[in-house]
Amino acid sequence: MSHDPTVNAGDIARLAGVGRAAVSNWRRRHDDFPDPIGGTANQPLFSLRQVESWLRRYGKSYQVSLGDRVWQRLKAAGDLRLGELVAQAGALLTRPAPDPGSPVEGGLEPELAELVLELAEQLGALTAYEFLCERYLEAHSRQLSVTREDVAGLMVRLVRPTGSTILDPACGVGTLLLAPTHDRHAQAEPGAVRMLGQELSETSAAITAARLRLRGIDAEVVSGDSMRHDGFAGERADAVVCDPPFNERAWGYEELTGDPRWEYGLPPRGEPELAWVQHCLTHVKSRGLVAILMPPAAASRKAGRRIRANLLRAGALRAVIALPGSDLWLLRRPAPGERPPSEVLILDATADLAIVEPAWEAYLEDRSDQTVRIIDLLADEVDMTPARHQRRDDVGKAYAEARDRFMAATSAPPDLKVLEQPLDQPATTLGDLIKEGLVATSQAPPKMAADGGEVPVLTSDDVLNGTPPSGGTTMQQGLIAIRPGDVVASYSSVRVMADGGAVLGPHLTLYRVDARRLDPDFLAGFLRAAGGRATTGSSRFDVRRTRLPRLSLKEQKAYGDAFRQLAVLEDAIRETSTLGQALIRLGLDGLADGHLHPGAHGLTP
Repeated sequence: MSHDPTVNAGDIARLAGVGRAAVSNWRRRHDDFPDPIGGTANQPLFSLRQVESWLRRYGKSYQVSLGDRVWQRLKAAGDLRLGELVAQAGALLTRPAPDPGSPVEGGLEPELAELVLELAEQLGALTAYEFLCERYLEAHSRQLSVTREDVAGLMVRLVRPTGSTILDPACGVGTLLLAPTHDRHAQAEPGAVRMLGQELSETSAAITAARLRLRGIDAEVVSGDSMRHDGFAGERADAVVCDPPFNERAWGYEELTGDPRWEYGLPPRGEPELAWVQHCLTHVKSRGLVAILMPPAAASRKAGRRIRANLLRAGALRAVIALPGSDLWLLRRPAPGERPPSEVLILDATADLAIVEPAWEAYLEDRSDQTVRIIDLLADEVDMTPARHQRRDDVGKAYAEARDRFMAATSAPPDLKVLEQPLDQPATTLGDLIKEGLVATSQAPPKMAADGGEVPVLTSDDVLNGTPPSGGTTMQQGLIAIRPGDVVASYSSVRVMADGGAVLGPHLTLYRVDARRLDPDFLAGFLRAAGGRATTGSSRFDVRRTRLPRLSLKEQKAYGDAFRQLAVLEDAIRETSTLGQALIRLGLDGLADGHLHPGAHGLTP
């Protein structure tokens, strides 16, 4: 097998500073364009050396950034070893700095290790490693299950540990353990939190450990099967967060029948998630909280009825909250002699995660109207499915509200004219626009004071999701204030800011245009078309070679308006997907129980 670095069509477009359509045109029009050497018919892979040779032969300007060179060298070893090499890169970056002139030790071959260290010197070790991790997660998105960052942040905020230790017994690549560093509302004082993690995959465990240590977090991460070989036996944390594997039948039922963790009952063979629930409760201190994601069916399956009932009787299970794609169970380890509560919080938050924290706070303060009496659940099927406990008198109102929100969220695509041949327009590059003074660039400082300050910070997630600034820091030198009309780019998204008042967060780049000569939406659209890689994770040369047509300001605004409509459409699709799920569920429930009627079809009640 060849270990030559390979690139896909998107990589080629990014290297050459063109769109994917241009690469498709080159393949179609030029017989000597390199043939694929791997991949699939839909995702072909090309030799990087052959592509570079072809680009030089045809006078196409290109620049392979240092980050891309490191990534392509890692990929050259093949997909099967990619995670292992990313883990070795993390180990290299977390070792003490070697003496000048001494050879680089570690699992990476010396030339690749030197490239990784050079990238870390250029970007900072944390930024460099997060760039490699993000590329790794993109390349293996179907194999790696990663908790949504908004859900991860929510889980950590809900358990609000008052102590110093958080455990994740199925930590993956560290998303939940990293959540406090991304969320100003969840973060404790610097150095106050100790992170414990266990992961079946040795590679993922090593990646998690490196990501935490590069942030200066006191962490212990071990690899192994948490069910069969508990890496933290006897350890009790202040809080446990967990996104366990769903429907894993080979979880150790036969070997673990008499395990002392099954305080609330032996989990049935087909209910591995209930084994994870009890494992988490074993590892939390008295009165400590557990936040664990569960498959929706776990709230109602007959096989788990006895364990759910025991959890409720003991006062361990405090809330079941429906989220998009999964349920969130919140549990509290009962203190000896403590009187269990009489009610449990059951909430449907599939349409809006923002309702969860106020509802949980109201429940803790005994003023919630979203609770269900435990005695009623025990007298029935112990079915805690949130949709089943939707207040019947509110179904019609909730359906109408969800329908109105769904209709308001929809957006039409721009009316674009189809051309038989692409326009041949004089072009420039972002680098030329910067030289001409039409664009000024800024980057956030590589290090910021600890989260939780009063200065709002725009994060990468905010840029991706189009949400208001969610981070926070304290006033310090080097902060970049955002103004309305600024173009802000992350690894994977580009947005034109409608409001100011926040500062630029880590891993973001700001482009401020001279509005008298350049339209910001015009610039943002072409940055997105070039791959959305205008970030600190790619070299400046790579980004500055983004090509834009030279047009009058009036023509730019026409393009900018179309690009803006596409951005609005993208946000609308994301929102309507979530709202649509809630609308369908409410419609089914309302029609089934008589609170809704098919009046649009001319029927009468």
